[in-house]
Amino acid sequence: MKLIIAIIQPTRLEAVKAALSDVEVFRLTVMDVQGFGRQKGHTEVYRGHEVTVNLLRKVQLQIAVNDEFVEPTVNAIIKGGRTGKAGEIGDGKIFVLPLEDCIRIRTGERGGEAI
Repeated sequence: MKLIIAIIQPTRLEAVKAALSDVEVFRLTVMDVQGFGRQKGHTEVYRGHEVTVNLLRKVQLQIAVNDEFVEPTVNAIIKGGRTGKAGEIGDGKIFVLPLEDCIRIRTGERGGEAI
């Protein structure tokens, strides 16, 4: 089992959800997050004053999958999350972590069956 954490542009969320649905991945958790990487923020004008915005709004997805779903899930996130043909700085990152255990609270099932 693996835990896939993806940080993507908020505008790409619907495209990523559609791509995940195409590979039969329907369970995910979505969180609004802020951060910066290579983009390093930007400047905006607020009430006549220039303000530097260091933290940019992103969306974080957490998806627990069995091993056979890892590559299709990662490829679907890349397909839906990439802007343009070659992608752009700020499109996001995907992290794949080992998942030691998963427990369904309702039934007590453990492991891959609980996902």
